[in-house]
Formats: sequence, structure tokens, C-alpha cells
Amino acid sequence: MRLVPLNAVEVDRAVRHLRRRDPVLAAIISRVGRCAWETERAGSAFSSLVEAMLYQQITGKAAASIHRRLRGVLGRRHPRPQEILAASTRALRGAGLSRQKIAYMRDLAARAGDGLPLRGLSRRPDEEVIEALCAVKGIGRWTAEMFLIFRLGRLDVLPVDDYGVRKAAQRAYGLRELPDARWLREKGEAWRPYRTVASWYLWRSLEPGGVEPAE
Repeated sequence: MRLVPLNAVEVDRAVRHLRRRDPVLAAIISRVGRCAWETERAGSAFSSLVEAMLYQQITGKAAASIHRRLRGVLGRRHPRPQEILAASTRALRGAGLSRQKIAYMRDLAARAGDGLPLRGLSRRPDEEVIEALCAVKGIGRWTAEMFLIFRLGRLDVLPVDDYGVRKAAQRAYGLRELPDARWLREKGEAWRPYRTVASWYLWRSLEPGGVEPAE
């Protein structure tokens, strides 16, 4: 995986904006330090989506293990649609994939070979990218948002259904319960047009030393 840091000038501008607009985020930024958000540039949009599917609803450690075995089955680091379609169910199951995820990946591979314009997504607005990807079986809004953030490097994405973002917001803002999507959307209005950078800091705040829970 080849990770590329975001434009430093733009990230610094985002950090200054967030510090001004939200004192809670300002405290997190001070604790976490410089934003080290990176995007993936190796492989293709298709292989990035396959990886995003792997990480759905399982731990990062488990997903990384399955991803490693899948690369062994397919014989390459970044799978292509034809290789997913050619692989047997038995081989894919042996890599650790559930039957449901196999079906999802095959649907994505079939669509990618049948006109899903993955290469053109980088030129389309965020909501159009989400709409196009959500037409694929097994890709919901969260997966599409991860693609926008970690593949396309979009600056203003707020994944309101992401557990990590919700948990971090609960701790940072001293909430009794996990905030719902509406609360996060309203809070995130102050973070525009850099909601991705705010999300990155919220994720990092869950790491040791990243945040002191609000009283």
C-alpha cells in the first residue's frame, strides 16, 4: 500500500479553521499534534473498494489477516475484477471471506467490468460518488465515505454513522450516550469545509493520550 500525505498547506489551513471554530477540537488537536492523514495511491479504485469491503463489521486486525490471505489466493497485491470473478468460492472462503462478502465482491467486480465508471469517480462531487457506489451490493454510505476519505482525499466528509467518530465525540463533548447522526451533522456544520480533518482528529483522540474526557 502506498500512502500519500495530503497537501500540507491545505491541512494547516484546515487545522487553523477547526481551532477557531471549536474549542473542544482545538484541545484534541493540541494533544494529538500534526494531522498525518494519508490517502492510498497504490492499486486501483476497484482494489480500494475491495479492501473497504473487507473491513466492514470486523476488527482491523482480522480484516488485515483476511486481506493478506486474499492476496495469496489471487496472486497479486491489488486484485482486478477478472481475478475476483475467476476465483472459486472455495478459495475465497479459505481466505476467510464470508459467503455474503464474496457475493458483494463479485457484484462489484461484475459492475466494474460492465461500465461502473470507477476511474471517473475522482472528478465527480461527493454525493454523486456515494450514489454511484451505493448502487453496488454490499456498499453502503459508510464504505463510500471511507473511499472518499482514504482514496480520493476529499476534505469535507463526515461519516456520522462511524462508531469511532461517534465514540470519540461522546468522550470529547461529555455526552451521556453515543451521539446520533443528527447531532453529529449539526455539530459538524462548524467544521465545514474540513469535516474530514475533524473526523481524523476524532479517530486519533481515541488512542492513548489523545483526549481527556470532558467533565
